[in-house]
Amino acid sequence: MVDQPIKTIAIIGGGITGLASAYYLQKRLKQEGLPHEVLLIEADPRLGGKIKTTVKDGFIIERGPESFPAQNSHVVRLAREVGMEEQLVSMKDGGLSVLVRETLYPLPKGTLIGIPMQLAPFLRTQSISLFGKLRAVADLILPRSKEKKDQSFGGFIRRRLGDEVFENLTEPVLSNIVAGDLDGISLISTFPDFYETQQKHRSLIMGLKKNTASKEHSTTRSDQQTFKAGMESFIQAIEGKLAPETFLKGVRVREIDKVNDEYVIQLNNNSTVHAASVIVATPHQASYNMFANYPYFDMLREMSAISVATISLAFDEDAFNVELVGSGFVVSRNSDYTVTCCSYTHKKWPHMTPAGKILLRCYIGRSGDETVVDLSDEEIIRIVLDDLNKTMSITKEPDFALISRWKKTMPQYTVGHKEKVEQLKKSIRTELPGVFLAGSSYDGFSLPDCIGQSEKVVKEVFDFIQQVDATPIKTVSVH
Repeated sequence: MVDQPIKTIAIIGGGITGLASAYYLQKRLKQEGLPHEVLLIEADPRLGGKIKTTVKDGFIIERGPESFPAQNSHVVRLAREVGMEEQLVSMKDGGLSVLVRETLYPLPKGTLIGIPMQLAPFLRTQSISLFGKLRAVADLILPRSKEKKDQSFGGFIRRRLGDEVFENLTEPVLSNIVAGDLDGISLISTFPDFYETQQKHRSLIMGLKKNTASKEHSTTRSDQQTFKAGMESFIQAIEGKLAPETFLKGVRVREIDKVNDEYVIQLNNNSTVHAASVIVATPHQASYNMFANYPYFDMLREMSAISVATISLAFDEDAFNVELVGSGFVVSRNSDYTVTCCSYTHKKWPHMTPAGKILLRCYIGRSGDETVVDLSDEEIIRIVLDDLNKTMSITKEPDFALISRWKKTMPQYTVGHKEKVEQLKKSIRTELPGVFLAGSSYDGFSLPDCIGQSEKVVKEVFDFIQQVDATPIKTVSVH
């Protein structure tokens, strides 16, 4: 009996989407005993993409995402499979504040991304004027939206709750998550449940309250979780479950072409890889460059992305003349600040900070204000400290500061995004069967979204390889 040549399934991109795809793909191939192998190609020498942790002087500092929703099954399930479930830590939530016109106000209790679900705390807040409150409460009597097509998230919230709630509550809370112009961001691609909720219940406020009531009673855990040793420890645990030969690091894909019944992947070290199927889990700009010869990928070239940066500042606890209340603050566009958010890491995650120390994590960069990301470290640190000193008195220089710049890494889901992505994937299914797109540029940019996409794309790959001709193709070669 002649052994059947092994076919390769290539994964391009070693961020969380590509890495999770490799794990699930390899697991299923082993379970079913199929003659395929996985090869993950990553341009960087390290895996993890934007998930990066630095340990310095006893501090655990996240350079990218710091946590994920505690209730999410995608992350918890994968953490359990790779032996990280016991390493999960829940956030100590001391309450978030919002900065409006140079004044800090506690975020009203019972809000969901700045949308009030409990009227009493909302009506007591001083961050919204009386007129703004009355306008928001009008949501209880406004008719359902007649708009059936995609619309901007900002326009939807403004119509339901008014400009003031949007600008002083909802937009600031989302500023360090989306970074873009919420008046141009797609509602259907970012918060489709909001549209469906107000269609079902008419009132967005009452609908969200009903939807979240059962969740609030079913768990006492914090809204967010992370890993004791930092988010990158999760990446390392997944990588550790895969064979070393699974990875090809420090090599960039230049071009991917369909040749007969296989895909020829040209690498920047002048070698090639032949694959039966390809999962492309890179940012959309890189994905476009790989398929620039195929006109229907132009949608990715036109898709925009925002540059942001995080600045982590370490201090002695006696460097502040005022007590830092809560877990941090977000900034309204009606305030003259460059910083969009400041997180009190030492309060949210005490295990990340040595005793007697304070760790602040600040965010800069958003639509219309990206140039600040390109300033020197010294200029950025001074701008951030000047902003912080408007609401707190800092008497000492920081022990150190770490700046993480993420250039054009926040994809913008503009109105019509979902329809464009679906059209692109339809063209790929027809013209490039066996190629699959996944990652933050397409169907959600959070950690849970990306892992969920990896689970979905692995199923699509298996559906594909079960349908193709069983005739063996060329064994993978890297030369």
